[in-house]
Amino acid sequence: MNDPERLLTRRDAGLLLGAALAGLTGPLRAQTAAMPRILVGFPAGGSTDVIARRLSEAWRGRLAEAVLVEQRVGAGGRLAVAALKDAPADGGTMLLSPSSMFTIYPHVYRKLAYKAESDAIAVSPICNATCGFGVGPMVPSSVKTLRDFVAWAKAHPEQSSYASPAAGAMPHFLGDQFKRAAGITLAHVPYRGAAPGLQDLMGGQIASGCFILGDFLPHLASGRLRILGVTDHERSRFTPEVPTFAEQGFKAIVGLESYGIFLPSKTPAAVVDKVFDLIRVALREKQVVDGLAKLGFEPLAMAPADYARRLAAERAQWGPIVQASGFSSDD
Repeated sequence: MNDPERLLTRRDAGLLLGAALAGLTGPLRAQTAAMPRILVGFPAGGSTDVIARRLSEAWRGRLAEAVLVEQRVGAGGRLAVAALKDAPADGGTMLLSPSSMFTIYPHVYRKLAYKAESDAIAVSPICNATCGFGVGPMVPSSVKTLRDFVAWAKAHPEQSSYASPAAGAMPHFLGDQFKRAAGITLAHVPYRGAAPGLQDLMGGQIASGCFILGDFLPHLASGRLRILGVTDHERSRFTPEVPTFAEQGFKAIVGLESYGIFLPSKTPAAVVDKVFDLIRVALREKQVVDGLAKLGFEPLAMAPADYARRLAAERAQWGPIVQASGFSSDD
């Protein structure tokens, strides 16, 4: 409580956007009286929604008396991005989204209702999330590594398949990369979210699955799931015993999803900077950091220009991977 920087933040953070908007035009100043909102493209209770609600709680009384979390569910999160594109560029509407909407989707969907490069401003990530590749009881307990799984898959091609939370999502393409790198038959089975896929994996209806690591964590104690590899550059602190794909000889298989805050493309720079300040304030809060850890996420703030460069690099990275998979959609 005696940290001067923290005291200043508590005193002034509630007026950050108002101060930024005060020097701008009249209509923008009027926005400070409205309830700000965080758009979320996925259902209530999911990871994106939970992160948004943590931010909403951290910003209550700082950004405004209340910060609304508004679901715009549909089209794999694309409806929320389209809603942000059409929102006033005054700081009153933000989007919390996985980075895939801006890095992978441009290569997947032939008809995308937004331009990933220019229809939104990337303010900062909130956290990083690695993916994991795991197996269930269909695969013998003797299979303990990715190389073990490759041997099993070659011996049982008719049973060799993997679940993912959705066609066109990052885990889909990571699994496809693994299949091609290992030279195995590995049929992709997309689900409507992680929960039903993990249920079938634990029930022995499908051999393996690729999901965000945090989706696996609540089920590990059951003993019905084994994670064989993670897709970060280094091991996760949540599963330190599990080696990366690179450690097991699959150096090209790296996938790290960030969940970030985005603003409409014409939002003034002063407002972008103040929202970034608010993000850094939130990531100092224990309840936010602890809430992210429960999801298996690592907190991370990154300046807007740096985050934009990261997303551009990842967009370039995923293009040839998606193309090699042969998957695309007109949806």
